[in-house]
Amino acid sequence: MYYAFTDKLFLQREAGSKIVQSPENFRGFRVSNLTHANRLVVHEEIMTSTTTVKLKPSAKPGVTLTFLLTADPEHISVGRAVERQRTTLEGELCFYQKHLVGAFNVFSHLSERFAAFRIPSSPEVQGWVRSVRAQKEVLFLHINDGSSLENLQVVADPSLENRDLTFGSAVEVEGKLVKSPHRMQNMELKAETIRVVGPCDTWLFPLKMKERHPLEYVRQFPHLRCRNNTLGSLLRIRSEATAAIHSFFQDNGYVHIHTPIITSNDCEGAGELFQIEASNEAKESAEKTHFFNVPAFLTVSGQLHLEVMAGAFTHVFTFGPTFRAENSQSRRHLAEFYMVEAELSFTENLQDVTQVIEDLVKTATSTVLSKCPRDVELFHKYVAPAQKDRLEQMLKNKFVTISYNEAVEILKQASQTFTFKPEWGCDLQTEHEKYLVKHCGEVPLFVINYPYDLKPFYMRDNEDGPQRTVAAVDLLVPGIGELCGGSLREERLPFLESRLQRLGLADTYQWYLDLRKFGSVPHGGFGMGFERYLQYILGVDNIKDVIPFPRFSHSCLL
Repeated sequence: MYYAFTDKLFLQREAGSKIVQSPENFRGFRVSNLTHANRLVVHEEIMTSTTTVKLKPSAKPGVTLTFLLTADPEHISVGRAVERQRTTLEGELCFYQKHLVGAFNVFSHLSERFAAFRIPSSPEVQGWVRSVRAQKEVLFLHINDGSSLENLQVVADPSLENRDLTFGSAVEVEGKLVKSPHRMQNMELKAETIRVVGPCDTWLFPLKMKERHPLEYVRQFPHLRCRNNTLGSLLRIRSEATAAIHSFFQDNGYVHIHTPIITSNDCEGAGELFQIEASNEAKESAEKTHFFNVPAFLTVSGQLHLEVMAGAFTHVFTFGPTFRAENSQSRRHLAEFYMVEAELSFTENLQDVTQVIEDLVKTATSTVLSKCPRDVELFHKYVAPAQKDRLEQMLKNKFVTISYNEAVEILKQASQTFTFKPEWGCDLQTEHEKYLVKHCGEVPLFVINYPYDLKPFYMRDNEDGPQRTVAAVDLLVPGIGELCGGSLREERLPFLESRLQRLGLADTYQWYLDLRKFGSVPHGGFGMGFERYLQYILGVDNIKDVIPFPRFSHSCLL
C-alpha cells in the first residue's frame, strides 16, 4: 500500500451547498480525468482549500463535485510510504454515482493499493529483518514486508537487542513513526518493543546479508528464493503485469473466459502432451476404460475453447497455465507456463490481430514501468543494463511488419552463418528470429503469411498460388525471438472439412466443424507467453528466473 485514508469523503454540489465538514488541517489531492469515465488519477499535493473535480458519469454528464480527504500523518501506511512520500503518488479512485432524492450520493471505492487502514499513534510493523547494525548507543534494523523493494529503518535502544534478532528473522516492532534525519529516507520507526516471531539461523540460511546472489544460485532454493531482493522484485512486477493485462482486455470490452486445464484436444498438433491418468489406472488392466472415457491431457492452449466462446461473444480472452511435455532444459522452455490468449470475432484482416497485440504489449509495459519503477530499475541496472533503452524505443516506435517470404530473403542474404540454413518452407529458428529483429532495428517485428504446411489446420488459407500460405503471424522481439503467435481462423466450412479429412481428424474435430455450421463469423486471435513477456521487459536471460516455481524436464522441486 502507498497510503491509507479514513473512509470519510466530503462532497458538495457545484450549485453551492455547504461542505458537511471542513477540517482545519488536511492533505488534499489534485485530481485529473483519465480517458475512462469516473476513473481518476491522483497526484500528491498539500493544499489549504477544497478541490473541484469534474466527473462524466453516463447517468448525469458534467456533474462537478468538490471533495476533501482527511489524511494526516497518522493515516500513512508503513509499507510503501517510505518509498512514495517524495514527489508524486499515482493511483486510482473510482467513484460510483447514485441519484437519491434530488441529490448525488457518491461512494468512493479505494482500490487495494489505497485500502483504508488506520495506523495508530504507536504502529506495529511486521516483516523480516534485512540488516542489523548494533552500535554502542543505538540499534539499527532494516525491515521489509514484501510490499516494496524499499526497507523501513527501525531505530532502537541497544537494550532491545537479543541473540535471535538476526538477518532473515521475522519480527514485530511497535513504536512511533518519526521524520528521519537522513537524506535517503523520509521517515523511520523509533522502536519501543521488538518481538522476534521467527528466528533465523544465519549460518544455515543459504541467503546472506548484503550479498548479491546470482540468479543461478538462488534457483537451487525454490522454497527460499522469494526472500531474495531480485526475486521479490520479479514477483511484484509479475503481479502488476498480470493486473495490467487483465485491465487492458476489460477496458477494451473483452470477456474473461476460464478455459479448462484438462482437455481431450491437442491444439498445436505437436504431440508434446502430458496425458492424465487416475493413480490407480496404470496398475490395472490396460483394457480398462479411461477416467474420462477418452484420453485426457493437460492443455497446451485455450484457443479452441476460446473459439467456442467467440461464437457468442465478439471479444474474449483467457490467462492461465499451459503445459508442454518438451524434453528440454534450455533457457527458453518450461513444462508449465502461463499464456495470454484472445479471440476477436467479425474480423477478416490480420492487421486487426496485430494491432491488438501491439496495443497489449505497449499498454502492459507502460503500466509496469509506471507502477514498479524501483523494481524494474533493479533489473535494468544489475541484470540487463541495455534493456531500458530497448523498451523506450519499443514504446515510441510502431512495430515493423514483414512477410515470411521477405524474412527468408533477408536471411539468405545475411553475411552471418546460421546453424540451420534458411530455406522457404522451413520454420524460423531462434537464431533466425534474433537476426531478423536486429536487421530491422532492434524493435518488435511481425512476420506474417507463413507456409501452409508449417501451420496447424485452423489457420486461414490465403489461396495465394504455388507458394501457398496461411494468414498467420508471429511477433519477434529483441533478445527473445518469438513472443506471440496468432492467425485468422479458417471459418469456411469446405476448406476446413477438406483439411481435416486429409489429416484424418474429421471425426475428432466434428464439434469444431459444427461451429462453422451454426452462425459462424470470420475471426482471429493470438497467444502470448507470459514468462517470455517478462523476460523481454526485464532482460532476464533464463525463463526459469521469471516464474515462482519453474517446472521443466527432470525437475519438479516442491
